Amino acid sequence: QLAPGGRFETPEAVMAWSDAGFGGVTDCFGRYVNETLIPPYWRNRPRPIVYNSWEGCMFDFTEAKLLRLGKAAKQLGCELFVLDDGWFGKRDSDTSSLGDYSVNPKKLPNGLKGLGEKLNAIGLQFGLWFEPESVSSDSDLYRKHPDWALHDSLGREDLLGRHQLLLDLTKPDVRDYIVESVGKVLDSAPISYVKWDMNRHSCALGAKQHEFVLGLYDVLRRIFEPRPEILLESCSSGGNRFDCGMLFFSPQIWCSDNTDPVERLRIQQSLSYLYPPSCFGTHVSASPHAQTLRATPLSTRGNISMFGCLGYELDLTELLPVELTEIRAQIEFYKAHRRTLQYGRFTRDKTDSGGTIWQAQTEEETVAGVFHGIQSAAPGYERLRVAGLDAQTQYQLDSRPQLLRVGEFGSLLRHVLPVKLNPNGLAVQTADSYYKMYDGQQTVTASGAAYSAGIMLAPRFSGTGYNADGRMQGDFGSNVYFVREVQP
Repeated sequence: QLAPGGRFETPEAVMAWSDAGFGGVTDCFGRYVNETLIPPYWRNRPRPIVYNSWEGCMFDFTEAKLLRLGKAAKQLGCELFVLDDGWFGKRDSDTSSLGDYSVNPKKLPNGLKGLGEKLNAIGLQFGLWFEPESVSSDSDLYRKHPDWALHDSLGREDLLGRHQLLLDLTKPDVRDYIVESVGKVLDSAPISYVKWDMNRHSCALGAKQHEFVLGLYDVLRRIFEPRPEILLESCSSGGNRFDCGMLFFSPQIWCSDNTDPVERLRIQQSLSYLYPPSCFGTHVSASPHAQTLRATPLSTRGNISMFGCLGYELDLTELLPVELTEIRAQIEFYKAHRRTLQYGRFTRDKTDSGGTIWQAQTEEETVAGVFHGIQSAAPGYERLRVAGLDAQTQYQLDSRPQLLRVGEFGSLLRHVLPVKLNPNGLAVQTADSYYKMYDGQQTVTASGAAYSAGIMLAPRFSGTGYNADGRMQGDFGSNVYFVREVQP
């Protein structure tokens, strides 16, 4: 209830209408986000390729280890190094120190400034992780200000989530503390990116939660409006706060803490109905995946992550030479087509066999991805339909070259080699590390009308041996293609 003279600000609602189906709504809403909603400095500005330390290090790192990873990331083509959780207080696990944003000198003896300057010297921008809305009960901040914690609206006993509480952002003193402490860190080092996390549910209800969110907006406005060149990526255990309110301050949002590409295919497809890929934080992580134990091809992990703001989040020092070559090729391709993949008109479709098609299109080119799930025996032929091309114009399609790992074929190698080799022996292990075996590449020239009807893709593996012109893919295989007008 409002007292006389009281004021209540309701959330805004945004609606999109189109007579062109879901694709039309996607285009309409995507243009609104990119052209109107996100901070002016970042509108139509290319997003950097990120290396994030979290899944490669978690809490266990030193400055020397971070610099080794930074050098490896730079050699692959990454542009921004993000130091994730664990750099402050006594933060060696998720049980302490949230709220105490003083650098841990054992991990970073030269501080954030020293680390940032060394990364800049390598040729990388420097980014940093925070979780400013939260506080650990084991922290200097909580011991000094227990009254700053957000308590249950119904007066029940506080329940910890991920060993932490939230700070009460409805209190001006709390907001002032966050603005001052985060701002001080940002101004102390060459920081060009912030990952702003929030890893537990709020216990506030109703009007209290509404006031909490308005308090968050006040904090974000006061920190980032004076520093517009800092790229803010928001996160809430992943994409739990992926909405227009956050995009007003944060040009991109971490889609999900689940980076398994099979899960990400569904997650990113669902988000794409309302939000453009330029807002998606999309990283390549290790296989088998830490959350699903699912093994997936490195090519597919890269192909899915390309349809967003590409990044890598795994220990680069543990990769095989052939994997490093594949990642370097992924990044080179992404840089060549970054404008299209981040800002092109995004549409969705299916192949004849049920494969997922993603398409990003500008006036200059089209990039299309084809993604599959579980492989069946002897899969049929399939067509790729490319929309939005002029029917009479000739276009050339080329597949992105991608590498296969020899070792993944196991005992099947016996059927194509002149000698029998132990699939677990030294010879195959050595070949698996270094041998560059390309998946079947495809080039097609056809009219826009033919692309609209669907062009036949190279056949997938059908159990009849190696086919240099086919797609030698098992479960969760994928390809990315780019299409350009043929010049007379």
